[in-house]
Amino acid sequence: MASRPKSILWVDDEIESLESHRRFLAEHGYEVASASHGDDALELLRRRPYGVVLVDEQMPGRRGLELFGAIRALDPAMPVVMVTKSEDPATMREAIGLAIDDYLVKPLQPRQILSVVTRLLEGDRIRQQHLAREFVTRFRDLEGRRAAALGWREWIDLVRELAVWDIRLAEANEPGLLEALRAMRTALRHDFAAFIAREYVRWIGQPERDRPALSPDVVEEMVLPVIREHGRALFVVVDCLRLDQWEALRPLVAPIMDVETSYYYSILPSATPYSRNALFAGLLPREIAAAHPGWWTEREEESLNAHEPELLARQLARLTGAPVATRYEKFAGGPHAEDMLRRLPTSLAQDGVTALVFNFVDQLTHGRSESALLYEVARDEAALRALTCAWFERSSLKAALLEAERRRVPVVLTSDHGSIHCQSPATVFAKRDATSNLRFKFGEDLRAEEADAAILVEDLESYGLPRRGLGVRALLAVDDRFFVYPTKLREYQARYRGAFLHGGVSPEEMVLPVALLTPRSGR
Repeated sequence: MASRPKSILWVDDEIESLESHRRFLAEHGYEVASASHGDDALELLRRRPYGVVLVDEQMPGRRGLELFGAIRALDPAMPVVMVTKSEDPATMREAIGLAIDDYLVKPLQPRQILSVVTRLLEGDRIRQQHLAREFVTRFRDLEGRRAAALGWREWIDLVRELAVWDIRLAEANEPGLLEALRAMRTALRHDFAAFIAREYVRWIGQPERDRPALSPDVVEEMVLPVIREHGRALFVVVDCLRLDQWEALRPLVAPIMDVETSYYYSILPSATPYSRNALFAGLLPREIAAAHPGWWTEREEESLNAHEPELLARQLARLTGAPVATRYEKFAGGPHAEDMLRRLPTSLAQDGVTALVFNFVDQLTHGRSESALLYEVARDEAALRALTCAWFERSSLKAALLEAERRRVPVVLTSDHGSIHCQSPATVFAKRDATSNLRFKFGEDLRAEEADAAILVEDLESYGLPRRGLGVRALLAVDDRFFVYPTKLREYQARYRGAFLHGGVSPEEMVLPVALLTPRSGR
């Protein structure tokens, strides 16, 4: 955004009495022009731009509030400060209603005026300078942490802080600092992959040891306590919601409910058939396949998520020792969402759990690879966050949260996995029967051309996965890699470079928020 000039147009019919204020502002680098009548002020504004206009409310001819509309017609972005002798609340409310940028009551103090003018004309620059100094200092600390051996808690703290910095720097339009941050994140992804390769099998095989909450733990650790305390809970899963998207959404959710966020790790592969089934079942995929073989299929054309309501009901019954009423709805967009929302009040009025799955973010992420229009409006992480926030403001999700607040029903909101902006192709060699996923694959004689492009899993059960055929292994992409075949290298690069994908090993896919939203009306 272009900065406005350090010039002030002061409109007051007693301008001579304000000479000392004008000199004070000039001493601090501001050029001050004056007009004693509204029409004269408009003529000056037509001739040249000013940074800010100070307008006296009580003047002969046009009132200051009447002049405000004419000023904004000439320059819609012009900051306007109303100056008045009146302390009448009605005048103040009228000024606020017109979206005047500030409001001062005479007698004026020079530093009071300087503070307002500086905030309006130089506030963005001052905030950017402060942000840059803060980031440079913090950047050194974050770089220093790379040399340390980070545990799972430290990784969560680091990933969240980087997500917050990404949002702050993007909003401040600091491309140079963003580039430094992204270079750091690229290096950290490599460290994260090494950490997961070293620790993940222990997390799966020794659950009694110190480890993070994983997908199968979310309902027991977050939803069950809410049910026991309140009798009811709304369980919301936003498919493919990244941590940075949640950080961008949180200020929009906070006016509705109190927000308390914790974090967990998605299981691998970090993809819906595995991570979301584990979320609803409270079981690892190998355990789901063993307990419910009729519900688990390895055929890619069949949905592995067709039994989420039953898995949730059985998990809650297992945890509580008795049946728990469960209601389940999936919001995939379209007119049927309105019907679901009409049923929601009745559902929330009953004891037990109402589970809602929202697929918009996942559809946006996948559709971006197929649609030139979506690709253009969601070019990078910042654009994806902006679209997610724009969706939320008019979404069924927001409507559901508002209904839960009205009915004093606590909400547990989470994601099943995230996604990563993939830029680097990784060539893999596989037989024809290998699965087609771009961030994870199962197959015989499966290998990556570059060993550091993926984690090779020889023993699927050690990763909590069901056995497949004899000799079947898994490849999990790391960093920002996506799998390509030697025979389709150019086709895959052209189609998927820059896509948001999931299923592999990265902080963006695996470190996820789980938020407890508490209705304020229930306190």
